[in-house]
Amino acid sequence: MTCIVGLVDNGTVYIGGDSAGVAGYDLTVRKDEKVFINGSFIFGFTSSFRMGQLLRYKFKPPYRVPDMTIEEYICTTFIDGVRSCLKDGGFARTENGEESAGTFIVGHNGRLFVIDSDFQVGESIHPFAAVGCGAQAALGAIYATMNLDPVDRIRIALEAAEQFNAGVRRPFVIRELR
Repeated sequence: MTCIVGLVDNGTVYIGGDSAGVAGYDLTVRKDEKVFINGSFIFGFTSSFRMGQLLRYKFKPPYRVPDMTIEEYICTTFIDGVRSCLKDGGFARTENGEESAGTFIVGHNGRLFVIDSDFQVGESIHPFAAVGCGAQAALGAIYATMNLDPVDRIRIALEAAEQFNAGVRRPFVIRELR
């Protein structure tokens, strides 16, 4: 349960997230942040704090060969590195021969990608995305605030998600990567 919102504006990637840790009916407002920068990447995660800890502290983004497109790199080399990190960290799960983990948003090189639990990579035609239980409220709010500053748009989107979803809580953390 959470809400992570990402936005690209003039080549800068912004990601914001809430601080809720939810298990069933239990809620803990967590001190550890769901949004962080690792090298030339900005991350915002949902699903599991353990996954976020591994991506933040253990994951070493792999080298991108200069002639490789961003799409090819993210879908292959980057995802292979993520999968190895999560597997080595004891987080990735295999069931019926299918490997899975959690969901997160990653920004790199002025682009925004959603990584789903089956490791597929998605990039919206819109310059924004949201994941987590508050995603739909956040997407509506970020769409409706196109004339505002990017940080204000993300804050308003997170406030909308908090207003209409029990799994989203302040404080909100918003980071940017130029």
